[in-house]
Amino acid sequence: MMSKNNIVLAVVAVLVVVGVSFLVSKKSTDGGYSVVYLATGEVYVGKLTTFPTLQLKNGYILQIVKDPNDESKSNFQIQPIKEVLWASEVLTLVKDNVVFYGPLLSTSKIAETIATQVK
Repeated sequence: MMSKNNIVLAVVAVLVVVGVSFLVSKKSTDGGYSVVYLATGEVYVGKLTTFPTLQLKNGYILQIVKDPNDESKSNFQIQPIKEVLWASEVLTLVKDNVVFYGPLLSTSKIAETIATQVK
């Protein structure tokens, strides 16, 4: 049978592993922008946190608009969520509705566009 000291050591070790895992996962989603694709086809870009829930801050909506010069072509535009009719500071996302999410490269067109808008 394990002594009390061994049990305490095991509990502390488990807590340390859980704490380090939490910090590593938190760091991996902090910093840059992420893209979130929903089952409805909507695409959002923003600062994504995954713990304790999926939340998007400083968000943008990726929209497809018709090219005014050529109706057969489409263009993409991003609109800050704070400027839409239902403006919100934070979007809490339902995990069941998220098809995928991931970090944006700082060299992507969307990240470059956001960087110029933020300045």
